[in-house]
Amino acid sequence: MSKNKKDELAKSETNIVNASGMLVDNSEQLLVNQISTLIEQSRREIYVHASRATVLLFWEIGKHINVDILENKRADYGKKIVSALTTQLTQKYGRTFEARNLRRMMQFAEQFSDFEIVSALPTQLSWSHFIEILPLKTMEAKLFYLNEAARGYIATRGLRNMISRKAYERREIADAQISVGSPFPPGTFKDPYLFDVLGIKDEYLEEDVEAAILRELEKFIMEFGKGFAFVERQKRMIVDGHDKKLDLLFYNRYLKRLVAIELKYGRFDARDSGQMKLYLKWLNRYERQKGENEPIGLILCSESGREEIELLEMDKDGIMVAEYWTTLPPKAEFEQKIHTILAETRERMVQRNLLTMGDDKEQEGGNTFG
Repeated sequence: MSKNKKDELAKSETNIVNASGMLVDNSEQLLVNQISTLIEQSRREIYVHASRATVLLFWEIGKHINVDILENKRADYGKKIVSALTTQLTQKYGRTFEARNLRRMMQFAEQFSDFEIVSALPTQLSWSHFIEILPLKTMEAKLFYLNEAARGYIATRGLRNMISRKAYERREIADAQISVGSPFPPGTFKDPYLFDVLGIKDEYLEEDVEAAILRELEKFIMEFGKGFAFVERQKRMIVDGHDKKLDLLFYNRYLKRLVAIELKYGRFDARDSGQMKLYLKWLNRYERQKGENEPIGLILCSESGREEIELLEMDKDGIMVAEYWTTLPPKAEFEQKIHTILAETRERMVQRNLLTMGDDKEQEGGNTFG
């Protein structure tokens, strides 16, 4: 090989073609990449700080308007002051300060009256996130959705979708199974799960659901929540020389546990809990790794008897049960069904607490006169 060709080859090895089609030196491109990273990082930080400052500013504005109106204690004055502010502020600062937005700022300051709570809210939330949660009835629901949006870096559209699909209410229904000493942190699971995103037809088998979950694994995990990772399908276990197969095995990196999932078409049967208990014992003995917590299980049924499930107190054995719906009813019907289930769940919890209090009093009486 001639000296000229060797020089050309050596030169080509130190050069690359950039996105614009220009030939640049490798070291030069490396420098460009490093500076680009710094610029992008700085832009993200500027956006976060600007968004944070906007939220705090709108809280301050809402607070000032509320205080002024409260001191005057006249509803007609409130309308006049909002109208006057709108006229002057929109002329000076634009449509951001229209009457509707000023009222939102007032709502925000009224609902989040404690500045310490506002200042402690996740910094990556934008004003549009807060607009979405203002109509919610309870502070618990508002904080749940805000924290979920922040933890999952969920945009406004995703947050709106979570609210419309009643994620908070479904978590509360599932949490009703959790008793004292349970290995389940609140919010681990939901009930029911909405598998309309999996595209399952009205007539289906358990195998159809399982296949659809794997086909749409990303959507399935989004419905379950952050932290879940797929491990295995039809996990084989040999017990006394006989094959046992678990439908789906996941791992949750937040809980640091294997999560066993069994799919059942039809109503929950108490015998299902015995089968899941066996699976969890096997996984704990043969699959649990150093540093992991004991495995937990979820039995997903197309229909469940919630009172029966609560009475069985399977959560103490690391087992929970939830329904799955393959189709989503119309909005009004869906909301009514969730509210009905939630009301019934809360009523059972009240009764359970009353019974527990009664048992405690009986024990105190026994200790007194024993």
